[in-house]
Amino acid sequence: MRVLSGIQPSGALHIGNYFGAIRQYVALQQGNDAFYFVANYHALTSVRNAEQLRRYVFDVLVDLLSLGIDPEHATLFVQSDVPETTELAWLLTSVTPMGWLEKAVSYKDKVQQGLPAEHGLFAYPVLQAADILLYDADVVPVGQDQKQHLEITRDVAERFNHIYGKGEEVFRLPKPYILDHVAVVPGVDGRKMSKSYQNTIEIFDDPATIRKKCKKIVTDSTPVEAPKNPETCSLFSLFKLFAPADELADVERRYREGGIGYGEMKTRLAEGIILHFAGARERRAEWVAHPARVAEVRAAAAERARRAARAVLDRARAASGVD
Repeated sequence: MRVLSGIQPSGALHIGNYFGAIRQYVALQQGNDAFYFVANYHALTSVRNAEQLRRYVFDVLVDLLSLGIDPEHATLFVQSDVPETTELAWLLTSVTPMGWLEKAVSYKDKVQQGLPAEHGLFAYPVLQAADILLYDADVVPVGQDQKQHLEITRDVAERFNHIYGKGEEVFRLPKPYILDHVAVVPGVDGRKMSKSYQNTIEIFDDPATIRKKCKKIVTDSTPVEAPKNPETCSLFSLFKLFAPADELADVERRYREGGIGYGEMKTRLAEGIILHFAGARERRAEWVAHPARVAEVRAAAAERARRAARAVLDRARAASGVD
């Protein structure tokens, strides 16, 4: 099946990105036709420095390659390398009711917080619909917070098909691929790990920085000898993402019986994170040392992506009469 997903280059990738999305990307590239992209058009709503955006795009490409996205098994491209994206977005905009966009969670949240919301954020779901529909995606791996946008994509596709399809399907309707057991990864302050909260632990932080950030994880004042509830402890929630099964079972027992302190847990967590991404860190250093290889991967993927996109855009242009 054709799998499609994207990730914004709006800052360094963190462990929440890995467990919430990237780990699934790596798994889904096996046995499927996987298309993954760096969504730099979307990042324009928050990144307003050109050099910074270019650097973020390169970093995300390198990060994904280092974490296991294989150019031989997946098409890893940059959104802006496929200009068909913005043309399709305009065709979709012409049939998208304002009310659908006004109800979008990302837009409503910003308005309710009193933050400035520009047209880029308002029209975000339409551009996202173009991203998805342009590649005849069968499934789209998304978190629960993005499920609404995929529903809008399906609604827009159905409306375009109804208006212009004449009984034939112009766009394939994608389905969400949601792993219910993927837990929300907590940040160092206990809230969901997010760049916007500034509570992240970056995947490719150096070991000293990882140890420092882990020491800052917010905990309560329960003493070492007292029992603790692992089910309500964000530190334990992070630890179980990295611990081997036997170590996790021992730590959980000591939590419930008492006898383990938060200081020990923070040290164990930091070492677990460092070890887990050690191989990826070495691969990343190799990619960074050879930027021409990254450019080759990007160019080859852009060609494959444009080939797929052109076929869909031609269908949409012909159906709507702008061919």
